[in-house]
Amino acid sequence: MRRRKYEEFEEDNGTMLRYARHDNGGGFVESHAHVDPTAYIGESAYVDRDAVIGAGARIGTGAWIDRGAVVHAAAVIGSAAHVGAGAVVGRDAKIGARAKVGANAHVWDGARVDTDKVIPEGAVVRPGSRGRRAA
Repeated sequence: MRRRKYEEFEEDNGTMLRYARHDNGGGFVESHAHVDPTAYIGESAYVDRDAVIGAGARIGTGAWIDRGAVVHAAAVIGSAAHVGAGAVVGRDAKIGARAKVGANAHVWDGARVDTDKVIPEGAVVRPGSRGRRAA
């Protein structure tokens, strides 16, 4: 079965978003996002406009990196996880499968967010806190 190379969506305000498949993994990256070529974007994952994905980061199948989010080098985002708009995931941090990181939240370098955890908007997760609100 042939995979689509591009996807296009129209936002409520009329802005067209164009997503292309990333060479490493085949996930979709919006044309105004920046993804390092060494990052892995899993099948059916989406990286939204103005998001930044660092070197060696891994975005799991079906994950969603929202508008303006930053995933630093070597971070791992689990399958079907969501990183909210403007959120920051630090170097070597790990976000579990189906976890939700709220808008403008900050997961520090090396921190872990467990599977199915919900990190509230604006929260800070430090290493060793295991995904609990640590602001």
